Amino acid sequence: MSTKAILRVMVLSLVAAATAFGQDVGADVGAGAGIFRAKNPETKKNPKTTAGTKPPSRTTGPARPTRSNVAERVEELLDKGNEARDARRFTEAEDSYKEVLKLKPRDSRAAYGLGNVYSDQQRWAEAEAAYRNSVTWAPTDADAYIALSVVLVQPRADGDNAKRFADAESFARKSVQIDPKNAVGWDRLGVALQARGLANSETEHSYRRAIELDPQFAVAYAHLARTLNKMNKYTEAAPMYDKAIELAKDPATLNLIADSLQSEQLWPQSEPVLKKALELDRNNPTSLLLMGRYLIAYKRYQEAEPYLKSATEVSSRAFQPFNLLARAYLGMDRFSDAEAAYQRASEVAGTGEKKQLAGMFGFEGVGDGYLKSNQKDKAVRAYQRALELDPNNNGAAQKLARARAN
Repeated sequence: MSTKAILRVMVLSLVAAATAFGQDVGADVGAGAGIFRAKNPETKKNPKTTAGTKPPSRTTGPARPTRSNVAERVEELLDKGNEARDARRFTEAEDSYKEVLKLKPRDSRAAYGLGNVYSDQQRWAEAEAAYRNSVTWAPTDADAYIALSVVLVQPRADGDNAKRFADAESFARKSVQIDPKNAVGWDRLGVALQARGLANSETEHSYRRAIELDPQFAVAYAHLARTLNKMNKYTEAAPMYDKAIELAKDPATLNLIADSLQSEQLWPQSEPVLKKALELDRNNPTSLLLMGRYLIAYKRYQEAEPYLKSATEVSSRAFQPFNLLARAYLGMDRFSDAEAAYQRASEVAGTGEKKQLAGMFGFEGVGDGYLKSNQKDKAVRAYQRALELDPNNNGAAQKLARARAN
């Protein structure tokens, strides 16, 4: 495989793995979770006591549970969960919603709230289960169907992605049947169709309908532009990207646009978009990562280093920042730094990612570099690490045998 082809594979794998960052990372560096944030479940605030009247008297001892005070407690807990979620106190929010379900086991709002908390933390399997409960218990809630569709298009290593993507389409369709004027629902239908590999007239229509309903919907313009590119409608795609950039006001949306441009090999166009995102939030992990990825694509390794180092500091438990930082070090022939960064990446890597780290843009490449610089012992160590991560790497095995023999 040529170096260009390997780089292309590396870039595509980044799209699939970017969901490991965290909420802002924008898992719409792929499917859109970082762009979409589900609304909190609605509650009825407890009415205040009318001025000049006395509050009801309370007797000592625990109150006897009644339908009225259980309902009041449910509303209090939902409000508490919403406030904790907005403050990113996720454990507190989760506990509040779960407490609601103890009092009212089929409360769809509590299930929906739990789904939100899990989705915010990228706990996709738990979010899916919670949202499925929500739509089962409230089958006319369009927002719950939308949120479930968002979760289902997130790539996961476990289970059947094709089945999940088909379900995502089904639930998005249900949302627009319930609420035909919901722009987000139409946008998510387009995303679900694209997740299934369908860039066709229906996908295009879904995004155009979202834009028709909300002309300020920057994300829909970016999604439409990407679809038009895949349909070879390049002249139509360009103004859609321009409109998306014009309307984008937050780093997450700008990251989506930049990632879409990079996925279409429009690398230079992504740079000003990412600079704008970093002006808004200089520590945004996705912006830092995408800027580093852009610079690596043009072999501007020294320029990429500070962006990727910052990304590792912001997202210290994410795979891709360390992986790409190591790639930059490898490009600069800084093999010791590359080895250390790949080792950090391996500590948070999934099964597929570990295999990636064993290859030419991983420990095998580090071993090659050490060998060329006459550091045989270090080369042996790197090849051994490659084989620990992928015992089926025949290239690394052969190189290890030769290094030991010499």
